[in-house]
Amino acid sequence: MATISEDIASPADTAELEGNTTYVEGVGNIPRNIYKYVKSDPLGDLPRYSIHIVIQHFATFVTFLVLAATGLALHFASLWWAPIVMKLFGGPDTARLIHRIAAALMVLASVYHILTLIGGTLQKILNRKFDINRTQIPLLKDIRDVVHDVKYFFGKEPYRPKMNKFMYKQKLHYIAILWGTFVLIAAGTSLLFPETMANIWPDPRFGQNLARLMHADEAIMAVTVIIFWHWSNVHLVPGRFPLQWSFLTGRITREHQIEEHFMEYIENLKEIPEEKEYMKKLLKEKGFDSN
Repeated sequence: MATISEDIASPADTAELEGNTTYVEGVGNIPRNIYKYVKSDPLGDLPRYSIHIVIQHFATFVTFLVLAATGLALHFASLWWAPIVMKLFGGPDTARLIHRIAAALMVLASVYHILTLIGGTLQKILNRKFDINRTQIPLLKDIRDVVHDVKYFFGKEPYRPKMNKFMYKQKLHYIAILWGTFVLIAAGTSLLFPETMANIWPDPRFGQNLARLMHADEAIMAVTVIIFWHWSNVHLVPGRFPLQWSFLTGRITREHQIEEHFMEYIENLKEIPEEKEYMKKLLKEKGFDSN
């Protein structure tokens, strides 16, 4: 187990490294901002996502773009840009068909994700390897991390919090995606099968109007969140621009993991012998006692 020590001396020639350190047995004291001194491959150094998650993300990403383009063009058909977009998809009828096919593929990707999540979790529980700190489940620590991070950005803390595999922003985004996907699928199903849903809704007319409103509004919100929150946070921020390759390689850069997912890096140090040797060597180069 890693233990925290806040009074470990830093090397004399590296005053910037002063501050919190985390001790890992067999490695040494890991400074909180050692990420500034590590080597990183832009394609990724350390494991982050399984091949299943990579496939699911890619399928969701592609189908989402197709759904947004065709769906919004059909919904706002009277606007000047809508006919241009629909023409790219072969006209309104073809765009409508493509929209439905993409929707079916997104539903399959969602089912694939749920099955992977359940199966992977059960396997880890049976193998006694399940760790709630490495999941998307919200924890009280996430609230403390938010407060700590806000203080850091206002200059009240010298370092960012020591966050787990998934930080608070990613957990919020994941919950938003779950809710948005549920709304889009439920509302879209209601619009696609009005006769069937009329037997379910107490007031069929109200139900269809609500479904039409929710489907369009949730789609606009999803596009806004993806562009202005997800893409900016994942790919456009300093240190990640112009692209972070984790969504294709399933791997994360050493620098990024230490900076934003420090506790996950500590776990990797325990599990990956090559990484343990790399860090031991780096600590010696920087003048830290790695014993």
